[in-house]
Amino acid sequence: MEDYLQLFVEETSWYNDIVLGSLLPANWLSPLPHFFRGWLRNYIGGTLLYLISGILWCFYIYYLKRNVYLPKDAIPSKNAMLLQIGVAMKAMPWYCALPTMSEYMIEHGWTKCFSRISDVGWIAYFAYLAMYLVFVEFGIYWMHRELHDIKPLYKYLHATHHIYNKQNTLSPFAGLAFHPIDGILQAVPHVLALFLIPTHFTTHIALLFIEAIWTANIHDCIHGKLWPVMGAGYHTIHHTTYRHNYGHYTIWMDWMFGTLRDPVEDEAKKI
Repeated sequence: MEDYLQLFVEETSWYNDIVLGSLLPANWLSPLPHFFRGWLRNYIGGTLLYLISGILWCFYIYYLKRNVYLPKDAIPSKNAMLLQIGVAMKAMPWYCALPTMSEYMIEHGWTKCFSRISDVGWIAYFAYLAMYLVFVEFGIYWMHRELHDIKPLYKYLHATHHIYNKQNTLSPFAGLAFHPIDGILQAVPHVLALFLIPTHFTTHIALLFIEAIWTANIHDCIHGKLWPVMGAGYHTIHHTTYRHNYGHYTIWMDWMFGTLRDPVEDEAKKI
């Protein structure tokens, strides 16, 4: 068992070497505990991913394609985007505690994670992945919905994110502009799933970082019209009505629980 758990430690150490080894001298890293190295790698990697993906996406939609995807009056100001970056950067050290803790629990054998797809086979891998994604979709839907329905949670946590409630205040940078506890709560289903569903470790890590890109995408106010994806068109409605479209990757949970509001139908009503 210990030999198998060592595979997880070797993998996280490899990630540490890729991110930290190229940025910091070896004599700075060697005294640091493995746990702290993991947190530092997640912090640096998460920050770079957030800033680089956000800057590139904003440059594309607001400058290269200016007035193509959004009317001029729907483009957020630089001050609004800088405010969102500031909120996200204050929360980032805390966000990174969650994947670091999940890695610790995986490395100590507390979860159902497996290291190699060959351990279960491709059919089982895709079956477990589907179960994982459904669980996460369900969990994030209800976590997000309760952050609205339970008034103290909304007032003291989620309201920080909902000050961005119009097209000209939303941007890709709003995707991580949460109170840190709020952001962690909405990511908790990713970690809870590890205790219930056999999950490929590398896939779990990849999905956590895809979260950062996805949350940036659904705050750009551009409706991609790719059914059944819960894209930015749906999420913009969420930011303006507060009572619809709590879902994450797809519309299924909102459809099942009666909170779905379609952006195409909304536009049709305005005509």
